[in-house]
Amino acid sequence: MQIRELELLAPAKNRDIGTAAINCGADALYIAGPSFGAREAAGNPISEIETLATYAHRFGAKVYMTLNTILFQNELEEAVRLSRQAYEAGCDALIIQDMGLLKAGLPPIPLFASTQTNIRTAKQAMFLESLGFKRLILARELSLTQIEEIRACTSIELESFIHGALCVSYSGQCYLSTKVAGRSANRGVCVQACRSLYNLVDNSGNVLVRDKALLSLKDLNMGDHIEELAKAGISSFKIEGRLKNISYIKNVVKYYRTVIDRFISSEDGYKRSSGGKLYGGFTPRTEMTFNRGYTDLFISGKRGNWQSGEIARSVGEYIGRVGKIIEAKNGNLTFMYNSDIKIQNGDGLCFINSKGKVAGVRVSSVNDNIVSANEPLAVSGGSQIYRNFNHVFEKELEQNMPKRLIGVDMKLISKEEGTVVIAQSEDDCHSEYIIEGNFEVAKNEELARQNIINQLNKTSDIYKFAVTDIESDKTLFFPVSSLNEARRALAEKLNTEREKRRMELKSEREKVFENGMGLKGTENKMLDKERFDYRANISNILARELYMDLGAESVSDAFELSPPSEAELMRCKYCIKFEMGICPKEGTVKHMNEPLFLENNGKRYRLGFDCKNCEMVIFG
Repeated sequence: MQIRELELLAPAKNRDIGTAAINCGADALYIAGPSFGAREAAGNPISEIETLATYAHRFGAKVYMTLNTILFQNELEEAVRLSRQAYEAGCDALIIQDMGLLKAGLPPIPLFASTQTNIRTAKQAMFLESLGFKRLILARELSLTQIEEIRACTSIELESFIHGALCVSYSGQCYLSTKVAGRSANRGVCVQACRSLYNLVDNSGNVLVRDKALLSLKDLNMGDHIEELAKAGISSFKIEGRLKNISYIKNVVKYYRTVIDRFISSEDGYKRSSGGKLYGGFTPRTEMTFNRGYTDLFISGKRGNWQSGEIARSVGEYIGRVGKIIEAKNGNLTFMYNSDIKIQNGDGLCFINSKGKVAGVRVSSVNDNIVSANEPLAVSGGSQIYRNFNHVFEKELEQNMPKRLIGVDMKLISKEEGTVVIAQSEDDCHSEYIIEGNFEVAKNEELARQNIINQLNKTSDIYKFAVTDIESDKTLFFPVSSLNEARRALAEKLNTEREKRRMELKSEREKVFENGMGLKGTENKMLDKERFDYRANISNILARELYMDLGAESVSDAFELSPPSEAELMRCKYCIKFEMGICPKEGTVKHMNEPLFLENNGKRYRLGFDCKNCEMVIFG
C-alpha cells in the first residue's frame, strides 16, 4: 500500500509566530518575504526566513515563501532576486500567482500555484500542471465532488484551505478594492471592501436592506471534514491567517494537529509529513479565538447561510445579556449579568444592542455577577454580551506550550569488545555511539539495568529517547555521566544525519530542475485560439509571451493596468438572494425591481445573478 503524507500548513506573520506554529505541530509554514506577498503588511527579511527554515527543518517541516502578487514589468528582476535569496535561505517552495515568473529564470525550487490563479475547474488544474507546478492551491469554494474531479485528472499535490477568513469573491478575481480605493487585492493591498457596510437598493432606489455587511462571510472551519478531504485527494491542509497574532496560530494549529493525527491513527495509508509528536500543553478551543462565526462553505455541494451577520468583526464567545446597570458615568461602567459562564478580570467584552451596534471594554473587576470596567461606555440593559478576549485562556496559551519531540528507540549492546548504543528515530534516522571505558560488572544486575534505562530514557534536545532492548554477556555498571554523554552525543548525531538526508533530497530535486520549470505545456498549444481578458491578471511582457506561446489568440492587460469601463469586480459563490430567502432555484421567487445595486459612500455597484452557474456577480 502506498502511504500518503498529509501536511498541516500554517501561516507565519513573522519568525516568532512561525516558530510557535512548528512547536504546536505544523508540518509546514508559508511566510512572506520583503515584498510581493499577497498580504503587504506581513513582510519579512530573508534573514528571518532563513532562521525559521533552519528551525523547521530540524523536525522535517518545510517553509514556503509567498511571492504571489501579480508583477509589473519593472518588478520582475527584483522578484527573481528574492526568489534566489529564498532558495539560498532554505525555502522549500515558492507560492506564485504571476505566470511571467515561469519565463524569468527562477532557481531550481518547486513552484506552487497560488489560490489567486483561480483553480476551480479541472481544466485550469490540468493547465497549471502542464506548466510544471508541483502543487495546486485550490479555490475555497469547491465541493468534495469538484475536488475529486480535479484529483482524477491531475497527479500533483493538492492543497485546500481548512480554516480562517473567507474572501467573498473567488481569489484572484476580485477587483473591488482597486475600483474603490486604487489598491489591488492582486498586489497585496486589499482594503477589504467586502467587510464594509452596504445598502441593498432596487432599480427605483428603494432601500431593501440598510447599512449591513452584506458581503462579509463567516470564517471557514473544516474540522469535521478532514477525513473527507484527505480521501478526496487533498495532501496539504492550509490555515489562513498571515495577519493573525501568535495566540490565534497556537490555538488553531494545535486543534488541527489533534484532528489530523486522530484521522491518521485510525486510517491505514496515511502519515504525517514531518517528525515529532506533541506532549502536554494547553487544550485548544477554536471558539475562543477570533472568528466571525463558522461555516464549512460549499464542501457538501449545498448552500448554507454564509454571511457573517450584523457585523464583519469577531465578537467572540456568547456570555449572556446585560441585566441591571449600576453605574455608567464618571468613566466607569458597572453592570449585573446572569450566566453560567464566569467573566474574569482582564477579559475583553463586546456589547451588541438592539440596533446591532457594537461596543467593547476591558473588564477591571468582577464580584460574583457584578462586572466593572474603567471605561466611559454607555450600555443599555438587555444588550447581548460576548467575550472576545479570554484572559485566562490567553495566559494558558502563553504559559502552557506543548513540547514537540521526536521519538527515538535505543538498543544497548554490551559485549567483550565494547559497548555500543544504537538509536533509531521515528522518522528513520539512525545513529550509533560507543561508550568507551573500563566498567565493572554489576553486583546487582537488576539495579544496573534500571540505571541504564533511567538515564537513557530522557529527553535531549528535540528527542525523546526510550530503551527498547539491552543485550549483554555480563551486565556492566555504567556511571551516570557516561550514559548522559551517550544520550547527548546520539542527539547530535541524529541532527547531523537528519540534515545530511535533507541536503541529499535537495540535491536530487535540483537535478530534476536543472533546466528550470521546463514549461512542459508550451509545445502542446493548450490555449489554442482562446481569448483572455483582464481576469487573466497579465501585467508584464513575460506573462503575455507565455500565454501567446501556449496558443492564445489574444491577451488583454490586467485590470490594474487598464481597467475596462464596466467589469466584473467580483464573481462569488455566495449569493445575496439566497441569503435573503428569495433564490429562484429554491422556488422562492419574489418579484423585485431589478437590477439590484449595492451602495456604499455614494457609489453604486450593479448585481448580476448567474443562476445557471449558481454565482453572483458584482459589476463596476
